[in-house]
Amino acid sequence: MDPKADNYKLIFEKEGVYLHTNAKKSSQDTSIPGFIRIVERAGEPALEWIPLEDEGRSAPAVLFTRKDGEGGEEDTKFDPGYEPDWAVISTVKRDREHVPVKETSQWSFSLPLSELYSLRRARFSLGRNFLVLTSRGGHPLPPLHFHRGGTRELLTALQRYIILASSPVDGRLFLAYPHDSGALSQSFDELHLLDDGGSDLVSRFIQDPYATTFGGFSKVTNFFRGALRPPESPFHPRTAADPNMPHSNDEEPGFELITCGAELGPRPDVTRGQPLDKWEEFLDPEGCIQNPEQIKELVFRGGITPSLRKEVWKFLLGFYPWNSTAKERDGILRVKTDEYFRMKVQWKSVTEEQEMRNSLLRGYRNLIERDVSRTDRHNTFFSGNDNPGLTLLHDVLMTYCMYNFDLGYVQGMSDLLAPLLFVTQNEVESFWCLTGFMELVHQNFEESQEAMKHQLLQLSILLKALDPELCDYLDSQDSGSLCFCFRWLLIWFKREFSFEDILTLWEVLWTRLPCENFHLLIACSILESQRGELIGSDHDFNTILKHINELTMKLDLQTVLREAEAIYLQLSQCKDLPVKVREVLGLYVPSSSEEVSPGSDTNGTPHFLSQSQAGATSTDPSCNVGAAGPHTPTTYP
Repeated sequence: MDPKADNYKLIFEKEGVYLHTNAKKSSQDTSIPGFIRIVERAGEPALEWIPLEDEGRSAPAVLFTRKDGEGGEEDTKFDPGYEPDWAVISTVKRDREHVPVKETSQWSFSLPLSELYSLRRARFSLGRNFLVLTSRGGHPLPPLHFHRGGTRELLTALQRYIILASSPVDGRLFLAYPHDSGALSQSFDELHLLDDGGSDLVSRFIQDPYATTFGGFSKVTNFFRGALRPPESPFHPRTAADPNMPHSNDEEPGFELITCGAELGPRPDVTRGQPLDKWEEFLDPEGCIQNPEQIKELVFRGGITPSLRKEVWKFLLGFYPWNSTAKERDGILRVKTDEYFRMKVQWKSVTEEQEMRNSLLRGYRNLIERDVSRTDRHNTFFSGNDNPGLTLLHDVLMTYCMYNFDLGYVQGMSDLLAPLLFVTQNEVESFWCLTGFMELVHQNFEESQEAMKHQLLQLSILLKALDPELCDYLDSQDSGSLCFCFRWLLIWFKREFSFEDILTLWEVLWTRLPCENFHLLIACSILESQRGELIGSDHDFNTILKHINELTMKLDLQTVLREAEAIYLQLSQCKDLPVKVREVLGLYVPSSSEEVSPGSDTNGTPHFLSQSQAGATSTDPSCNVGAAGPHTPTTYP
């Protein structure tokens, strides 16, 4: 095809730019050499990538298409429960009707610069740069690896057509604006960057969140959009010519900025304590709990001895108030028992004919029956056929549907209930403990998925502050979305640790110490423990996902907890910690005029008591559960 026939004009070209396909088949090369170009076609500038083998052909002006090898039709339908080897490529929807579809090779793409929303530049320890570009539809192109350099020249050439403005959230990310429009003042909220438009994906999520999100989220590698700036942030466009832009030490200055400008100090050593094994000494003559904060800290430090779990869990999960007396708790139990069985009678009394006309209840029942039959069957409490534990599991979940009919039942909730039922050995108590647990995590199961997206965003913020090189590597392998952590956060690592370890982990998390997002620090701890396996390996998206899934039952809980707390201490003691990180850790103070939260200084950094201070303020020597090292806390605010 003659490029001139299409009013074609070549503006910029660079060879040695590789596209990583993340192909599943071992027979396929996952790294394809090619050219990156800026062209004008009919006066419209576009960014194109063409494989080396296709040199001499003009790439068509389309957004990601793939010609089917047999029928010649574009294959756009696939089951989100798995990833075809081309799915990462054909994920950008052609939401601009004026963009024509023309014949293309398997991997070539062309993106009109009017469709470019952002680009992110980073480099590995190997010294190789790569770019991740995102369209205005919110969909990332596959990472482009510049084996021979050239990213600075490309970005300079792009500025002939667009303005590249550094994002305040991520210094390595640049937002694209046209020169001749009022887009610079346009609110980021109006860009609807988080509107993925996947209504069918959402509906499938309710039925099976694991398969659906692993398929769907992998196609939107950076769905959490590091480009989003706070609405109140002043906009200050900067280009490579801006003398105020900091320079990096690499061979291409002007575009390599550090995401976390703060210098993190040494990570302190942390030790764990012994499980809480005393209870009666915390009760006054009327049975009221004395010093519940000390109890929470003891639980955080070492968990709870099995014989006390049944009692202490009811306080941690809100079944009983911490300030209630023994007599008041007797009354609470009677009221909650009566309320539970009233709700249970409601669904028990629904006839088959009534249920046939109630598709929602029928759907909940079908899902529950299917999940109950495969939940923790290795545990003796739920093993075998006609096990009464399975009946209780079913009945409590059905009753929860009556308690919260809007949410109803979503897969994963049976995983949350099983340990509660195992510990309490009581239908009523397990139900109300479940409602308390769901108060903490119910948003994980909501149809919008916004809570899960937000948590993955927060996890990304933490990991970028802790280990930007690991983040860069994951980005380069289309894994920057951290979607492989989805199951961890959805059901709080239930399938990653042994049943007994989960009992300890959950009671630690229920203390909400040292911060409400401690589960994200646990995820960071696990990811950092795997960095040596990931960086420098030949893992692509699929093998990264496979590796993370295969960590199940291979992690040492106490090591993970120690490292998670050490990460918290390391970050919280950093004086110049970015606001976004402090927000995730709950350390952010909005303004100096507002009252500083208890236990924090004006920078939002928590004060920790030394071991001697903690001992002086405690009436029981057992509260001296401090860890080794001067930076290890014994008391959290």
